[in-house]
Amino acid sequence: MTIMPFICLFLGIVIGTRNLSKAIMKRIDIFTNIVVIILMTVIGINIGINEEIISELGKIGWNCAVISIFGMSFSIVLTVMLEKTVLPLEKIKNKISLENFGEKKDEQNENEELLSAIAIPVSVISGVIIGIFLIDKTYEIFLNYSLVASLVMLYTGEGIFLGSNLKILKYIKEIGIKIVLISLAIIIGSILGGVMAGSILGIPVNISVISAGGMGYYSLTGAFMTSKFGIEAGTYGFVVNIMREFFTVLFLPILIKISKGSTIASGGAGNMDTMLMPVTKFVGAELGLVTLITGIILTFTVPIILPILGRIFII
Repeated sequence: MTIMPFICLFLGIVIGTRNLSKAIMKRIDIFTNIVVIILMTVIGINIGINEEIISELGKIGWNCAVISIFGMSFSIVLTVMLEKTVLPLEKIKNKISLENFGEKKDEQNENEELLSAIAIPVSVISGVIIGIFLIDKTYEIFLNYSLVASLVMLYTGEGIFLGSNLKILKYIKEIGIKIVLISLAIIIGSILGGVMAGSILGIPVNISVISAGGMGYYSLTGAFMTSKFGIEAGTYGFVVNIMREFFTVLFLPILIKISKGSTIASGGAGNMDTMLMPVTKFVGAELGLVTLITGIILTFTVPIILPILGRIFII
């Protein structure tokens, strides 16, 4: 899974450099939109069929939601501060947007964005409902294959759009090493959010901080917290980060009105895989590569951060 995204992106970039017609690019865009809906629905179903998550929601669901939202919110605040000072993403994007795409956003594109704003969160919610009432774990293997297949198609599609707009690389060059600051803001914000949430909820700070420090990497965070603190702590680690992805999708239409960086900050480590295309749909193709790079940095940072937090917050 670690190598797959890069292979698909490379393949897509090669295809995208073939000077594809606007008609073909339009069909690819429609196809990727459909795949995004499928992916979001599958994620929702995976949540719905997980009896442990659903059963624990009544017991610790509120705590997990608060921790998740606080981790997201603090990440967003620090990222917005970054945008207002040393890294004006919107300003840099606007500077080269017309050069990259050759035309202004028309009413049809705006309608498509509005449709995505509605369809993406609805798909996740629908998936959860389907998973709870209509599908059980016997479909888990099929769902896993569907998830991988969707990600393969989305990474390839993202690569095609990058390949057909190589001038986007100018954007990355202009940002330079500052792109690391986005990841740093998300890390610090997530940890601060965990501290604040734990203090308000009155739960052990190690539970709230480490679960928030997963930044959307639910599988690793859940496994780490289970091995170190027990099954209930592991449930926090898993559910908090599942919720981060869920809330990111749900609030995308609101986050994009705050700033471009807000959507990236909310996606966290998920920007490397499941959150990449939904976030890119809102921030634009110019920021798609920034989103991916941020996700990669966070994904490889989480395994380092969790043990450190585990040593610091041992109460």
